[in-house]
Amino acid sequence: MLLIYPPLVKPCEPPAGLAKLAGSMNHHNIPCKVIDANLGGISSLLKRSGSRIKDLLREEGESCKESFTVNTRDKWTTRSFRYLESNIAALNNWEAYKNIDRYRRTVIDINRVLAVSAAHSNVRMSLSNYVDRDLSPVRSADLIRASATPELNPFYGYFKKMLFTELEKESPAVVGFSLNYLSQALCTFAMIGILRREHPGIRIVLGGGLVTSWVHRSGWTNPFNGLVDDFVTGPGEGKLLSIFGVPHAENNVSPDYNGLSVNSYLAPGTILPYSASSGCYWNRCSFCPERAEGNPYKPVPTDLVIKDLCNLTEKMKPVLIHLLDNALSPALLKTLSESSFGVPWYGFARISSHLTDLDFCLALKRSGCVMLQVGLESGDQGILDNMRKGFDLMMASSALKTLKKVGIATYVYLLFGTPSETITEARKTLDFTARHNNEIDFLNLAIFNLPAYSPEAKELKTDQFYEGDLSLYSSFLHPRGWGRNLVRQFLSQEFKKHPAVVSIMRKSPSIFTSNHAPFFIMNPH
Repeated sequence: MLLIYPPLVKPCEPPAGLAKLAGSMNHHNIPCKVIDANLGGISSLLKRSGSRIKDLLREEGESCKESFTVNTRDKWTTRSFRYLESNIAALNNWEAYKNIDRYRRTVIDINRVLAVSAAHSNVRMSLSNYVDRDLSPVRSADLIRASATPELNPFYGYFKKMLFTELEKESPAVVGFSLNYLSQALCTFAMIGILRREHPGIRIVLGGGLVTSWVHRSGWTNPFNGLVDDFVTGPGEGKLLSIFGVPHAENNVSPDYNGLSVNSYLAPGTILPYSASSGCYWNRCSFCPERAEGNPYKPVPTDLVIKDLCNLTEKMKPVLIHLLDNALSPALLKTLSESSFGVPWYGFARISSHLTDLDFCLALKRSGCVMLQVGLESGDQGILDNMRKGFDLMMASSALKTLKKVGIATYVYLLFGTPSETITEARKTLDFTARHNNEIDFLNLAIFNLPAYSPEAKELKTDQFYEGDLSLYSSFLHPRGWGRNLVRQFLSQEFKKHPAVVSIMRKSPSIFTSNHAPFFIMNPH
């Protein structure tokens, strides 16, 4: 079997989902090859662009500098191409993380090269997103068009060479794609189109987080007959093994990263991503997609989590562990606090009484916790209660102060425009943020999207959010008049201009955001 992770997502760590599937397949002695086509595709475009400017420099000497500047229209682009290799090298060691301004310039210059490399196509591309000007990932008809015209995809050359090489070498009967984000959808179907055109007999399996959301929608019908043979929802080990005649898969098999180039990502060392659960242990928040889709909470036993992390850190020698759970459960946090892997780690944690306990947080710090991502959402208690977050602002304040005291950084997530919010409550969030600016290391600001099939959506006047039959969100008439345009205006003109917020936002890593944030805490200055 061939398992493929499609473009485009941030190329900073290997795909944990495919490593988990590979571990299960290998455990049952089923031949399996894993390809990170996201890393491969991005690297291919960057390498081709780097070769282009090298050739120009070699052939034309200094005179080509003027020529290239004219062709690409601006000095920024010229500089970005000329220093591509050194910029990538800077992100692959600690140098770029010693100064946030230098880091931003490095990332933005690499991003510029990638964007220009795709300029011949109809795609706006960055290191974190992929937007086609004509095709939408939420319209099944457009995904089918992407499969029918794969040569229009900017990664087509890489896709075709990679697929043909692997098919010739491995001769897989089944090819599986892990589709988790909208930014991967059009590239996924371009690869499916190549396979269907050139190798129509191969069985194609489609799984991942986005596919799970599609299939769990009310009234789902498959629009991809003839393209996709099987859809996999949730953890995919059982379904994939059943395709190969293994009826009862053993649960909780350790992930296998051996087939992935774990040292080739844009990071100052290997990042080890690991999921200790699927679903969410809290599962009570309003508008929660996990709850709306009926995804059950399935934790890996904590003793196995520790065993896996010890074994994987020994094999992979990572500089950082990324725990991918929707929220680390109190039981897992306690077990982590009593363990040590000799490697820093970070992940999402709910605000709870555990994080107000100084001794507990000290134990987390000793275990290697360098940063926690915290979903505060709002600085208004009424909003938190309406969202059923399960904590109060006094607890949130105490948790932030305790984490700061022990030296654990916080990446705080705020959400604006929920149905019960107005500018009055939003300003309370601003006040809370400003009062705690010394305890908040990084900020993520988001505007609320209404899950189309959440129970709460039935209580609101809704409309299509995106024009597409695969859309997961709905626009809605805000019951208190606090619409998206007003929220954007508040964020840009008031929230982001507050001096206390400016000081926090200035520290936030560009494009890679929370994935690179721990390196600024870990990095010796």
